[in-house]
Amino acid sequence: MPTNSFDLTGKAALVTGASSGLGRHFALTLAKSGAKVAIAARRVERLAELAREIEAFDGRAFPVTLDVTDGASVRAAVAAAETELGPLAILVNNAGTVVAKPVLDQTEADWDQVVDTNLKGAWLVAQEVARHMVRLGHGGSIINIASMLGLIVDEMVPSYCAAKAGLIHLTKAMARELAGHRIRVNAICPGYFESEMTHDFLASPPAQRMLRAIPVKRIGEATELDGALLLLAADASSYMTGSVILVDGGHSLVTP
Repeated sequence: MPTNSFDLTGKAALVTGASSGLGRHFALTLAKSGAKVAIAARRVERLAELAREIEAFDGRAFPVTLDVTDGASVRAAVAAAETELGPLAILVNNAGTVVAKPVLDQTEADWDQVVDTNLKGAWLVAQEVARHMVRLGHGGSIINIASMLGLIVDEMVPSYCAAKAGLIHLTKAMARELAGHRIRVNAICPGYFESEMTHDFLASPPAQRMLRAIPVKRIGEATELDGALLLLAADASSYMTGSVILVDGGHSLVTP
């Protein structure tokens, strides 16, 4: 394997949900590794701030407005990213949301919000990026950000568990079909990491009890996802597709 198999210099990437949390961190990580990054989200004012941060270390960033649940928005965003940065070689499918309520209190609207964003949205973006990769014939890497809760379950988040489990299976289905086009499709399943989505829960007494049960006795730091992200984004993982990488500090070992 070439010594530069982790080098992303010159490659164009699209990161969804890049306005905050892990998506923002993923965009910074790819840019620091040499990728040109289209940063996509609904909150465009935050994207401008992120773009300035990336440009401060001579990186290349292109903010693009994107609602992953809207097919027209997805098509426009992918086309704009390709026009600005060139053929997309990497997709980090990160946009997500959660509604934390007991299963008996979840409404149809709650279900639709979570499943539409975490599963339908991921499908729409992955499909559109894959179409561009096939049309241009260059292959690439699609990285779906699933969750530990797609492999195990927890209380209060039934729609999130269902959507992330679906995303893991979608990853494998797309990997099987797209391998012939040299498109690799893999998933990362983080455990609990600090973000806007998890902040309130992680400050609660139940979360503190949960953290004591995790083998490493703490939540993850965003930088601890960098290894998995860069592996899947780079040519170093050229023989990996349909893989699911769990990064959870051993949490799933003690949670049935």
